[in-house]
Amino acid sequence: MKANKEKSHARVQPWRQQRRKNTNIWMFALEIGLFAGLIWGGVKGLFFYMSFTSVLPGYLVEPFFKNSFLNSQAGYYIGWLSFIVLSILATILYVVAFRKLKGPGPGILYGIAWWGILFGVLGPLLDLIPPLRDLSRTTIISEFCLYLLWGLFIGYTTAEEYTDERSREPNKAREQHALQ
Repeated sequence: MKANKEKSHARVQPWRQQRRKNTNIWMFALEIGLFAGLIWGGVKGLFFYMSFTSVLPGYLVEPFFKNSFLNSQAGYYIGWLSFIVLSILATILYVVAFRKLKGPGPGILYGIAWWGILFGVLGPLLDLIPPLRDLSRTTIISEFCLYLLWGLFIGYTTAEEYTDERSREPNKAREQHALQ
């Protein structure tokens, strides 16, 4: 009786290992991107509402919609949706290119790079936002911090999942990997 009890305890895996065996890289990127867009797009909308930033939440779709529409409630939701799409695309790119990097540093740098691309290059070039010199200091700092945290969320969540994936490998696969 006692031996059977010990065998059943030996087979029990932590809840995270029971959830899934291998991570589907594409579904994982979609899930992380969706939540990154929902969370940080909501924070971006809150920043705009509280006047921490003067950049409309829908600045990514500025060429497709009138500015007056983007200032409305429906425009806010369109902007949030566009940020979710950006987050999904950015997460897919990060998962494909950088998922093996460990720690929070790569994600922070990734967010800063996106901020630089969007606010320093593409935004002014495509007339989505004014050049940095025309934005207030509060707007620049708020948007910089938002993208830094957004990148941290994407990068660190991806690194954590990849590290967890390695711990779920069977012992035989780990031994073979160690021999290589």
